[in-house]
Amino acid sequence: NFSILYHHIWIQELYIYIMMRLAYKSFLALSAITSTAAFSSSSNAGRIHVVSPRSTSMALGSTVLQPPPRTVQVGIEEEKDTTADIQTVIRQDPPKAGEVAKMLPKDTFDVDTLSSLFYFAVDFVAVAATMGFLNEVVHSELYHSAPVLLQGMMVAPLQVLTGFAMWCMWCVGHDAGHSVVSKNKKINRFVGEMSHSMICLTPFIPWAKSHKKHHLGHNHLTKDYSHQWFVREEKDDLHPLIKLSYWTRNLQLPILYFVYLVTGVPDGGHVFFYGKMWEGASEEDKKDGLISVATSIATAATLWLNLGLEDFTVVCMVPWLVMSFWLFMVTYLQHHSEDGKIYTDDTFTFERGAFETVDRNYGTWVNRLSHHMMDGHVVHHLFFEKVPHYRLEEATKALRKGLEENGQSHFYKYIETPDFTQEIVKQFNENWFFVNEKQVVRE
Repeated sequence: NFSILYHHIWIQELYIYIMMRLAYKSFLALSAITSTAAFSSSSNAGRIHVVSPRSTSMALGSTVLQPPPRTVQVGIEEEKDTTADIQTVIRQDPPKAGEVAKMLPKDTFDVDTLSSLFYFAVDFVAVAATMGFLNEVVHSELYHSAPVLLQGMMVAPLQVLTGFAMWCMWCVGHDAGHSVVSKNKKINRFVGEMSHSMICLTPFIPWAKSHKKHHLGHNHLTKDYSHQWFVREEKDDLHPLIKLSYWTRNLQLPILYFVYLVTGVPDGGHVFFYGKMWEGASEEDKKDGLISVATSIATAATLWLNLGLEDFTVVCMVPWLVMSFWLFMVTYLQHHSEDGKIYTDDTFTFERGAFETVDRNYGTWVNRLSHHMMDGHVVHHLFFEKVPHYRLEEATKALRKGLEENGQSHFYKYIETPDFTQEIVKQFNENWFFVNEKQVVRE
């Protein structure tokens, strides 16, 4: 597998180079979070301030190629109203998954266990090396003799590096959750428990359960998981606790994944089994999920007891927060765009939801080290249990080519996002989980 080896040549050097850039971006993001939190605190005291959807859009940048000329849209008259424009495009349904499959290379659906385990091994070594080095620094005499501020400066780049390595490992576990690490269920389970439950402290089976529901209901107004949708025009009717969540949104940004896993908002608990994701679940499903929960708790407890609370926080939990920031950032930006549409029971189809997913370019090597989680997400949503991550890049190229040949390029969403840390802070502050009513396709 020379192509696989090619993608990981000089990986340690690339990690160092990329982390220097990511540390700078993280600093900018932290500065932006601080300023936007202060701004929101002062401007939103006692009320929700939302700019009128008529006067401003989600402002996420250009996302799609231009639709075909109006002459192609037979029987549809020109409309000045933007709502009518959205409805015009909707009436042309995107291609079915079966049609898209014919556009892709034959090996797109080939799951190669050795390739998957290679990536797992590389990311495992990356996490072990970066976290191990961070732990050595934290236990050094130089670190303990330094002032607190200098200690923070010594470990911050390593925490960013370790957190990014954990994020890359999380992406491999993501494949395991979709059963595309291997066709062998035991191998998928092993990789999932190791990468998610142990390394990323994310109970694998509960996460896989809710994540599958997300894929089955992507961009559905009420049935989507992981992404809670609120209509701006209905903001005054929201529960007081949800309004509070909006007012404090910028303070929550670094810990949203923790809140999601532990409190079960909005899908249901991933540590404590309650909420909508567990409705109708069998006792066997819950027992299976408990294995993952016990693995995560045992891992965290072992590290805590051996390192002590302070070092456990510095060496493990701060990198975990970096990982969770990556996860939330990538997930949020994949599913939010200014021309994105949300569907109801009357209008939802699997393909419509899948083509509302956005491919984003974070930079060639960030994309590759993240296993094309960002720039291959449309194909992933179309074939989430069939295509492993190392097939996504070529499959996405083929998808774009096939759509272009069929005059359907306008269905594909793509955004250049080099300043991703600033982008997530900006968009989450401006839009939170709101969509405009005109983006909801009801009939």
